[in-house]
Amino acid sequence: MNLMAPLDGQFRDAASVTRGDGLSMSPARERWAARRRLMEREDLSAGPDGPRSRLFGKLFRFGVQSFGRVAEPFGIHRAGRRNALAVRLNELTLIFPDLPPAFDGYRILHVTDTHLDALPELAAVARHALAGVEVDMVALTGDIHGEHRAPLNASVEPLAAALRDLEARDGRYAVLGNHDPADMAERLEDVGFKMLLNESAVLHRGGDSIVVTGLDDVHRFYTPAAMRALVDAPQGFRVALVHSAEIADHAAAANYSLYLCGHTHGGQICLPGGRSVFTCLNRCHFGARGQWRYDAMIGYTSNGLGVSGLPWRFNCPGEMTVITLRRHMPKE
Repeated sequence: MNLMAPLDGQFRDAASVTRGDGLSMSPARERWAARRRLMEREDLSAGPDGPRSRLFGKLFRFGVQSFGRVAEPFGIHRAGRRNALAVRLNELTLIFPDLPPAFDGYRILHVTDTHLDALPELAAVARHALAGVEVDMVALTGDIHGEHRAPLNASVEPLAAALRDLEARDGRYAVLGNHDPADMAERLEDVGFKMLLNESAVLHRGGDSIVVTGLDDVHRFYTPAAMRALVDAPQGFRVALVHSAEIADHAAAANYSLYLCGHTHGGQICLPGGRSVFTCLNRCHFGARGQWRYDAMIGYTSNGLGVSGLPWRFNCPGEMTVITLRRHMPKE
């Protein structure tokens, strides 16, 4: 079955879309919203490699819930919850000789997989960790929501509180993840995020610029619009914001220099030494955790701030990361 064919056919008959507050959307945003909501409604799933079955994901969630019920009488949940609240703020410097000179020292706060409806106490932990931090841009790479049946405010309001004191010169940019419904885009815009839904933004410093391209989730909600946005972005130093690493090979082929993502939670519950048991990646498994490289492109897959399935972490601390872009390694 060609998933994109029925999508295209049904989309042509879709009614015009408006925001929940009555404001009209741009034509491109209307097209994105209609297609995204169709996939949600019909429980369709697709990645860059084509249609995907939802059966494994459902079985995986059932297995996680069953494990939680079995483990709880042994007190594991207390240690797991304590670990989940022990979030790290990482500092990472990445070197790009082709970085435009005016952006040497540019700082990006990368936050992902916040899921604050699942563990709201993390909002206060994150706010404390970010006290006094100065960055040029915030990159939020999806899975803001956790529980599909929970109201969106249960995840968006704690996130806004966590970032309330943070100043970002070029603003806050966000993409959606596989847990996020289409309506999440509006809610994030309401609290100050600029959504990149298969589109790009150009950031300027004097006569220099960098290109930031954001894709809708490519793990479950991939459509050809994501690939077009990746390839058709303005030329220059390109940064990709994507929920998962699953289109990283295509981004490298399109001459992106930096790829920021999450989705895997670093494994969340790992073996000693941080070895992941599950990553929930269907492709590009090299991007399961931490810093990696594909051809000339550098990628970073964050462990994420929040938790999903179970409010626990083992051998895999939650994180937020401040990434500093440099043309060369500063001297000691």
